[in-house]
Amino acid sequence: MGTMFEPSLSTSGMRPHHPGAPSMADQLPSINFGFEDLRDRMSRFTVRFDEFIERGRKRVLEERNQFRINVAELQEDQRMRKRDIEIETLKAQSHAQALAKETAETAEMHAAIATLTTHHEGLTERRDALRSELKSLQTTLTARRDAQAKHTRYLHSQARFNVPEMQFWEDYLCLRIEGAGQEDRLKFIFSHICEREWEREAWFELDTSSHEYKVLKTYPKLEKDEVERCVEKLNEGRELAPFFKAMREVFVRAFK
Repeated sequence: MGTMFEPSLSTSGMRPHHPGAPSMADQLPSINFGFEDLRDRMSRFTVRFDEFIERGRKRVLEERNQFRINVAELQEDQRMRKRDIEIETLKAQSHAQALAKETAETAEMHAAIATLTTHHEGLTERRDALRSELKSLQTTLTARRDAQAKHTRYLHSQARFNVPEMQFWEDYLCLRIEGAGQEDRLKFIFSHICEREWEREAWFELDTSSHEYKVLKTYPKLEKDEVERCVEKLNEGRELAPFFKAMREVFVRAFK
């Protein structure tokens, strides 16, 4: 079965369009869609959108420039901090070197002080020893001076008795007495010793600085034992005449 669709207004039922006659579209009612207002709104939106985009672009550019400035500032700050770190490192190294130098100098000073202290202690001990030795020497010197003064007083007391005796020695023993160039030393010179040469002389030096007399030098050289025997008798008897006579005999034997 077939059903035929027939529109209520079929093209067959339309009246033909004749030129000059009004069309159906002209007969339709006029509808105002507001295109001008829409176009104006779209224009304003476009302007605002462009302004928004421009502002966004400017903000992005400003933020990028600010970011670059911030990065440059950070890099500069990092460079300055790095430089500050290097300076502080150099200062720390210099300070460490100065401390090491001061430590070495302090150790050297302590060593020098210890050396000086030891040297001072040694000098102090040496000074005390020298003072003790000097005191001992002064005591000995005082004793010797006292003994010498006593002996000198004795010689002075015996001088008046010795003058004739000295004259006897000079006349009969051909003896004269001279100084030996030093205190407490006398030089006794004999002449007429040698029979072949009467002017030839012999002499000896006698040390009278202590209680025990000593013969220091002789000319000509004599036997030590003979001289010591003569000096021993002198120190025992304290008599000069036998001593001079004995020494002359020793010289005579030596010349013979």
